[in-house]
Amino acid sequence: MTVWDDLVGQEKVSAVLDAAARDADALVTAAAADEPPPTASKMTHAWLFTGPPGAGRNQAARAFAAALQCVSPDRALGGVPGCGFCDGCHTALLGTHADVTTVAAVGSEILVKDMRDTVRKSFTSPANGRWQIILVEDAERLNEKSANAVLKAVEEPAPRTVWLLCAPSVEDVLPTIRSRCRHLTLRTPSVEAVADMLVRRDGIEPEVAASVARATQGHVDRARRLATDPAARERRAAVLKLPLRLDEVGACLRAAQELVDAAAEDARQLAEEMDGKETEELKAALGAAQGGRLPRGTAGVIKDLEDMQKRRRTRTQRDSLDVALGDLTAFYRDVLALQLGTRVAIANADAGEALERLARAGAPESTLRRIEAISACREALDRNVAPLLAVEAMTMALRAG
Repeated sequence: MTVWDDLVGQEKVSAVLDAAARDADALVTAAAADEPPPTASKMTHAWLFTGPPGAGRNQAARAFAAALQCVSPDRALGGVPGCGFCDGCHTALLGTHADVTTVAAVGSEILVKDMRDTVRKSFTSPANGRWQIILVEDAERLNEKSANAVLKAVEEPAPRTVWLLCAPSVEDVLPTIRSRCRHLTLRTPSVEAVADMLVRRDGIEPEVAASVARATQGHVDRARRLATDPAARERRAAVLKLPLRLDEVGACLRAAQELVDAAAEDARQLAEEMDGKETEELKAALGAAQGGRLPRGTAGVIKDLEDMQKRRRTRTQRDSLDVALGDLTAFYRDVLALQLGTRVAIANADAGEALERLARAGAPESTLRRIEAISACREALDRNVAPLLAVEAMTMALRAG
């Protein structure tokens, strides 16, 4: 299994990255032998991966990072970088490689204080790997100050440093940054490709794999979660029942509260898994005995961790809500397809009775207004509107049609 096997339906992108990894390997080999670098290299110091949600932007960037750090002995015999089995590939894919730094948004933005140490590290030589790699998973969430910090590092990078930026679209990234990056666009994988991956890689039954791949419209991570997590299937089923419940104002308000509560529960579960462990590890690193007092002057460090955890809980809640809103959008899109009599494949075939009922009860114009109401709710959440207020406004608009 090579590192490219996780990229579903991205053959062109895989070919480009494979060629760049080969040239990068030649650059490192030439430098070690004190020889001139090869000409016309396909390798560059900064890359921008864009594509719709679920296309695998972060997976593509991490696979490339693994290929760049590959230390397989087969390379000396002409093997391709990115074997997937050596220590360099394995640790890079797991996120534990010393020379692969990952930056992800904890809250709604990547703050400049979160980037300072990373930018500083980008100017150092690799500790034990072949390249110093900085992977920014949410480049669209860089605020003005943190984006400027990244720009300075991308403009004048160290010789063995590679920046890998991931964002939904080119327009989401500062023009001065994207102009210094090589751009790769990923596409939404086909339903058939996602279903095939679930069967081959996860052992999912073909019928289940086809159903969840169709329901998520090619979103690889969500398809895998639906196929393997009963709780995720239950939450989706509850969301798809919501349009039939909005017959009065009280029902709209209750449905909104349930959506927000379910998202908050997701955030709480993640916090239970991570917050306590992070706090204890930090206290131990600061020299506090188990259950004992912290050394003087360290309270600020603990406060910073608590602030970060709070931002992460908020982000998790909003991400969970966004998943539910995506399911609702797909539901009404199916309703619209039935009303217009198109040949577009129905994503939510398991909710066929509800789709038929709503399609008969309304007009395409009202369905479009409902889809617009869901989009307005997502935009309101992006502007940090209180989740309950935004979702209540949406459910009332869904009722009005």
